[in-house]
Amino acid sequence: MSQVRYFGADWCPDCRRSKALLNNFEVDFEENDVEQSKEIADLAEQLSGRKNIPVIAFEDGEVLVEPSDRHLHTALLLRGIIPGDPGN
Repeated sequence: MSQVRYFGADWCPDCRRSKALLNNFEVDFEENDVEQSKEIADLAEQLSGRKNIPVIAFEDGEVLVEPSDRHLHTALLLRGIIPGDPGN
């Protein structure tokens, strides 16, 4: 399993933004399209406790729902998934 699991849909602007950030930083992530099946959509809702997307789940159990770019970037830095100083 990847350190990062992404749940989203192509029609969702916030999903496209978060996915672009992950791709720009060359993050290896497991992509799950909630439109693909009810099971995937249900899992995203179970993880987040909400129906909103994107849902980004980390190996340590933290789940982000509709994160801003800054929040997602910081979460990636704190886990050492991307290089940099999380204090900046």
